[in-house]
Amino acid sequence: MNSMQSLAEQRGIATFGGYAKYAPYLADPVAKRRRKLADTLEEAVRRSGLESGMTISFHHAFREGDKTINQVVDLLAKMGLKNLTLASSSLLTCNAPLIEHIKSGVISRIYTSGMRGKLADAVSHGLMDEPVQIHSHGGRVHLMDAGELKVDVAFLAASAADEFGNANGTGGRSRCGSLGYAMVDAARAKYVIVLTEELVAYPNTPASIRQDQVDCVVKVDQIGDPSKISVGAARITSNPRELLIARYAADVLEHSGYFKEGFSIQTGSGAAATAVTRFLEGRMRKADIHASFALGGITGSIVDLHKKGLIRTILDTQSFDASAAESLRTDPAGHIEISTDYYANQSSKAAAVDEMDMVILSALEIDVGFNVNVITGSDGVMRGASGGHSDTAAGANLAVVVAPLIRGRIPTVCEKVTTVVTPGTCVGVLVTDHGIAVNPNRPEIAERLKAAGLPVLSIEELHARAIAITGTPSPIAFTDRVVGMVRFRDGSLIDTIRQVVD
Repeated sequence: MNSMQSLAEQRGIATFGGYAKYAPYLADPVAKRRRKLADTLEEAVRRSGLESGMTISFHHAFREGDKTINQVVDLLAKMGLKNLTLASSSLLTCNAPLIEHIKSGVISRIYTSGMRGKLADAVSHGLMDEPVQIHSHGGRVHLMDAGELKVDVAFLAASAADEFGNANGTGGRSRCGSLGYAMVDAARAKYVIVLTEELVAYPNTPASIRQDQVDCVVKVDQIGDPSKISVGAARITSNPRELLIARYAADVLEHSGYFKEGFSIQTGSGAAATAVTRFLEGRMRKADIHASFALGGITGSIVDLHKKGLIRTILDTQSFDASAAESLRTDPAGHIEISTDYYANQSSKAAAVDEMDMVILSALEIDVGFNVNVITGSDGVMRGASGGHSDTAAGANLAVVVAPLIRGRIPTVCEKVTTVVTPGTCVGVLVTDHGIAVNPNRPEIAERLKAAGLPVLSIEELHARAIAITGTPSPIAFTDRVVGMVRFRDGSLIDTIRQVVD
């Protein structure tokens, strides 16, 4: 043994054996470039080493147009995998086929920001043995960083990717726009598989998901239908009542004290919330002010204000329509893609929500303590998502909740919400079609709105008006069994969801 070998052994260092000894693919010019490509999705799964009992993750940027989650879980069922934890950033009505995979034992646990449709109904009626963990968008990242949610294999859909895995949602034909959810999984999962419809030349830029984060790339027929992104919670409204609420909310923003040069804003999801943007332009021009940035889920209305010079920068964690996706593609200097870590993770070194002045948020229910429910409906069934609700309400200087006073003869303003997602201490103002209520902990806001002549009432008065119209609803019948655990953005348990009586 020569002195160099001896020294290497003493130090636990391998000796040089040729440039390709420890990277044999380097000796083959074709193999070195194509080493990440799998011929089929099944091959990609086998390469990952995924086994029963592990955790898989997905993003929901395609919302109701998603084609990836069901496709992958169908395959995993055929491959015989069981007892998987499903960690999707959210689940929607299109994910109803997951019901059979839960019944058969393929999926045994779920982490998600929310769920809707038949899947949510089945879970609410006791489908799963383990309670679903409901988290916010920022809370999901927190749970990953805290070590509770450990993703073994992430399946990340991207409309365009190259052979090394540089991927985005702005290239190719099925553009979803921002991959803000997927960026988190790409950075934290043990193994990352990119699914794409289009393999493009290297390097694919800009890369939302980078080659140094990706283990495998597979081309599939379809990852999602972008035409179905702007439906459901992200739809555009022409409903007169929702537009009235949106106009009132714009009045609140205008007279809140934060509506001044350089203000920042998020208008959230939900028809009335997104419609608020449409009423801002005239008020901004009249006051001759500009917003420094708009944040969160981005719509064409926000993009329009940006193009007109009224919003300087867009920080986009989810593109809600084709206009937003196209703007992200064509305006890299002014329309910036951000991850949900950057957006709203409380345990990050900084979250953009903490820089925000005002946020507009929707509600399924809000009670006299200003606590907000965005998860369970009037029948106790899950039909919504925590999303960025508690993240933004906690971080913004003023959180404005918009909701009709009643829905289908059920009061939206109630004595006590069915499920607390966002605590009342984080909510500043409630805007309804019957008037505006200001949280007593924000007396300065109440004075400004009254001075502007807006219809300010107490929340107790709004509640009384709702009950006078609808009568007192019968209580929802629940069992004692917990089917959902609602986690605040810091990971703490803020409420539970019990099984609905059949």
